[in-house]
Amino acid sequence: MSKSAPVGLQEWFEALTHPSALTALGALLACGLLAWLLTSLVARAFDGRDSKSIMFGQRNVDGVLFPAILLCLAYLARTLLASALYSPVFKVAIPVLLSLLVIRLGVKVLQATFTETPFIRLLERSISWLAWLAMVLWVSDLLPLLLEELEHISWKVGGSTLTVRNIIEGTLTAGLVLIITLWISSAIEAKLLRHATGGELSLRKAFSNAARALLMFLGLLLALSAVGIDLTALSVLGGAVGVGIGLGLQKLAANYVSGFVILAERSMRIGDSVQVDTFNGIITQINARYTVIRSLTGRESIVPNEMMITSRVENHSLADAKVWLSTLVSVGYDSDVQRVMALLSQAALAQERVLREPAPSVALSNFGADGLEFTLGFWIGDPENGSLNIRSQVNLEILRLLRENSIEIPFPQRVIHQR
Repeated sequence: MSKSAPVGLQEWFEALTHPSALTALGALLACGLLAWLLTSLVARAFDGRDSKSIMFGQRNVDGVLFPAILLCLAYLARTLLASALYSPVFKVAIPVLLSLLVIRLGVKVLQATFTETPFIRLLERSISWLAWLAMVLWVSDLLPLLLEELEHISWKVGGSTLTVRNIIEGTLTAGLVLIITLWISSAIEAKLLRHATGGELSLRKAFSNAARALLMFLGLLLALSAVGIDLTALSVLGGAVGVGIGLGLQKLAANYVSGFVILAERSMRIGDSVQVDTFNGIITQINARYTVIRSLTGRESIVPNEMMITSRVENHSLADAKVWLSTLVSVGYDSDVQRVMALLSQAALAQERVLREPAPSVALSNFGADGLEFTLGFWIGDPENGSLNIRSQVNLEILRLLRENSIEIPFPQRVIHQR
């Protein structure tokens, strides 16, 4: 068989049915097995089996590393066997593997960086269709002809001449730069947030947000430069944006600055129990612009970071997680005071969530109109599990003990004098 590339359907059919095609398919299958083995060894060494892993994926073969290794091995096999045989198998396999690598890279990075939304799914499908379309044009030898025709479609903008080919190539280069930038930022974020809790989690989140913003800015500059946009022209735009921030975007800028201040100072951390205005809850997210507080009832409040800095915020978990609770009990005037105080303390200590140190305290707080009023105070160490439920359990135990010991809980009494 001639060493030249097949140019027609008859030549393609003859080349694919030639015995050399079986040799090429066997070599390609061996490359696939070797790529799977190498990917499994690397994944086992780095413990990389994760559904959100960009390099390995969930089954090692659905990540980026497997098609990358397979592409390199297939290219190496084609080079080594080029002098011995010619087969169109590698001519089809190389573009297919390259398209698969591009699709895996784009889809995996988008899935790891952004949440699952209809726009992201549309973007993933667009990457897949474009990659397979480019592969078909490459294999059919129509891609060079198409690029040559697009080179002739041009127009003059200012002092430069733009062509459709330059715009397409620049856009693809910009997309690749942004995907790589997102990949690096996702890897940095995963590394920083791994095994981090409490205040350390908040501080690492601050560094993660700063690193992502910096990398996205650098990636945007590289992408614009790849498209062919003169970056010196952005100086005027930068001045206008600065004026806009100074005048119309003061609140937005203040929220972003306040977010970094909160994360850097660690005055509020993820997991803290706080009260902002009249809203109580647990901090679940501290983003660059706002903080998410989730109440024990399941409601979530999105609070601008500027409000967290300029307003009064009660942080119940800043020093420690212990919270003091109290309940008021009224008994008859003829009751044994010491006995009542012992029973109230016993009712509090009967609950597992009530701390033994500091111990519950009981005080005769008031001589009421209907009876003696006692205040029972106790500490809990898990306010995230709720305070109303533990107060209810203590009150139920108080009621049971008082009834068992025949201690009266007085009803409201009034004396009427009639003339």
